[in-house]
Amino acid sequence: MALSLLVLTDFFQPADHALAYADALAGAIGAQLVLLHVRRDAVLDPEYLTGRVDNLSQEAIDLALASLTRDVTAPTVAEVGHGRVAEVVAAALARHQPALVVLGHRNTDGMADELVSTAALNILRTAPQPMLVVPVGAASTVPRRLLLALDAEPFSLGGHTGLVRHLFDALPAELTVLHVGADRDEATTGTAAAVEAIERTGLVLDLSGGLPTRSLVHATPAGGILEVAATGEFDAVVLVARPRSFLGELFHRSVTAHVLLHSPIPVLVLPAE
Repeated sequence: MALSLLVLTDFFQPADHALAYADALAGAIGAQLVLLHVRRDAVLDPEYLTGRVDNLSQEAIDLALASLTRDVTAPTVAEVGHGRVAEVVAAALARHQPALVVLGHRNTDGMADELVSTAALNILRTAPQPMLVVPVGAASTVPRRLLLALDAEPFSLGGHTGLVRHLFDALPAELTVLHVGADRDEATTGTAAAVEAIERTGLVLDLSGGLPTRSLVHATPAGGILEVAATGEFDAVVLVARPRSFLGELFHRSVTAHVLLHSPIPVLVLPAE
């Protein structure tokens, strides 16, 4: 199965950094890149990606895309869409069937979460798809230590299962399951349930020694995940986002949103059915 990564760009630094990260990842897993720029009607959303407005002419966009594609090493095609970013991305997903959508994330730590909108939120709502959000400060290196943060509930990735498993198989990375509980008993029993949940999906077959695990006691799941992410022990966080995490108006209160906004390392979001 040939993999492709759909990378959003608005030509500002967070998006450029995400492209460099995607290029390194594509080289490691043998994927091609689809570089997508959206000319905004209402949104590209500078508000979502960089906080700046895109007023470039078509000629300037073509030159910028040509410059970006020259600088990457993976096979790359570039496209320009017009309209709302989530709708343009949904159309591109239907055409290319990528393994991941990759986008950059500017530093929003100085803003209240409820004031921060992200392209990730709109895409998850419109066309749920495995998504990699790369913060500006993340190193552009291939991830080799993945922190898989799970709750204790069963889940299914539905039609995304095959692509995600292929991605995990192609990526030379070790998965560690993290479960955060309010007390030691909850953390321990929840970790066992989390491992059982991931094993039932079929995503981690062929692991003779089993999955490494970590149980953590913390007041909040998001706080616990971010605490471990900040240790430097892992290269990326993997989250399973349930529909309630991104379909409601209170997205900013979810674990997924809080980790997306504040993680110092890339976050791979897997939307569950």
